[in-house]
Amino acid sequence: MRAYLLVIVVAAAVTYLTTPLVRLLAQRVGAVTPIRDRDVHAVPVPRMGGVAMLLGVGAALLVASQIPFLGRVFETRPGPLWVLVGALVVCAVGVADDVVQLDAVTKLAGQVLAAGVMGWQGVSLLQLPIGGVTLLSSQALMAITVLVVLVSVNAVNFVDGLDGLAAGIVGIGATAFFVYSYALQRGASDDYASLATLVAAVTVGCCVGFLPHNAHPARVFMGDSGSMLLGLLLASSTIAATSTVDPEVVSSEQIAPAFFPLLLPIAVLLVPFCDMLLAVVRRTREGRAFWHPDKKHLHHRLLQMGHSHGVAVLVMYSWAAFLSFGAASYAFLPLSQALAVALGAGLAVLAFTFGPLYWRRRRAPRPPAGGTPRGGPGDGSPRPAAPSSAARP
Repeated sequence: MRAYLLVIVVAAAVTYLTTPLVRLLAQRVGAVTPIRDRDVHAVPVPRMGGVAMLLGVGAALLVASQIPFLGRVFETRPGPLWVLVGALVVCAVGVADDVVQLDAVTKLAGQVLAAGVMGWQGVSLLQLPIGGVTLLSSQALMAITVLVVLVSVNAVNFVDGLDGLAAGIVGIGATAFFVYSYALQRGASDDYASLATLVAAVTVGCCVGFLPHNAHPARVFMGDSGSMLLGLLLASSTIAATSTVDPEVVSSEQIAPAFFPLLLPIAVLLVPFCDMLLAVVRRTREGRAFWHPDKKHLHHRLLQMGHSHGVAVLVMYSWAAFLSFGAASYAFLPLSQALAVALGAGLAVLAFTFGPLYWRRRRAPRPPAGGTPRGGPGDGSPRPAAPSSAARP
């Protein structure tokens, strides 16, 4: 655990220290988010924070390669090097978009390229733990790998709409996945270093280091360079985790842990997934292309409900934590206990989401009986004098 904690600290420290430098660079190259109708910020804010995260990823992996415990991960195939290469590709595409605003097709091509490079070098789904055997060909698994990366990248991009929202949600989800992957590996063998756990730890560190600069009011945005990078890292840890499931030992008692490399990331990104799906359906029904932005995302609706910016972000955090840690607990707790914990946590999250609004409405001043507004005729205030006949037409 100490080795992984060191990786998290290095990723967080490098990301935190380099973000101000990246912010200055973004201002110089014109990577600044203007004030638009769909945005909630009041002043132009530099973006391109993903570059600082990428530096954190590179530094953390460099340190990890020098730790004997984690060094074995770099000697196996696939190794962290090709995750870093994919991160470089997708971050470069994001930087270009942050500076010159690429069209949707070009961004999609860059995402496919990053996923394809990783998959070509072995960072791909090796099996689907269904019935204990691989059901699909290597070509089909490669196609699913690319699809998983695309969905994850764009889900994070869709949820990046409030200060600190995307980094916080991904950080929470990556923490849950780190805990799950670490516990699963440690219980499986004495050599429990793995690519999935390492990438999850790096992702947690990047989010922790970037959040102080991105919390409301944000001094810098992660931009597409950051949201696509985080989505790719989360997808990479998911894909790498599928290789930890041994089909030979999958039994009826182990079905849940076996499926979790695929199901836990879905729970982690369920809120962004739902937001993305609703946006696609909504925009398609309105006759617009689904990639055209609007101001009807889940975080926008929370603001319209009356939540402040900070509370809306915390509400989204609470749902992400409930889904990700609730799903992770099912892998290690008996079903009855896991359901009891999930029920209690779910009720707490619902109360946090809607409770403040309910009490605010209960405490709002009510109009006086009869519907007469205060300060008007009938409450003892003087009536305005009638105009004189000379003033009448």
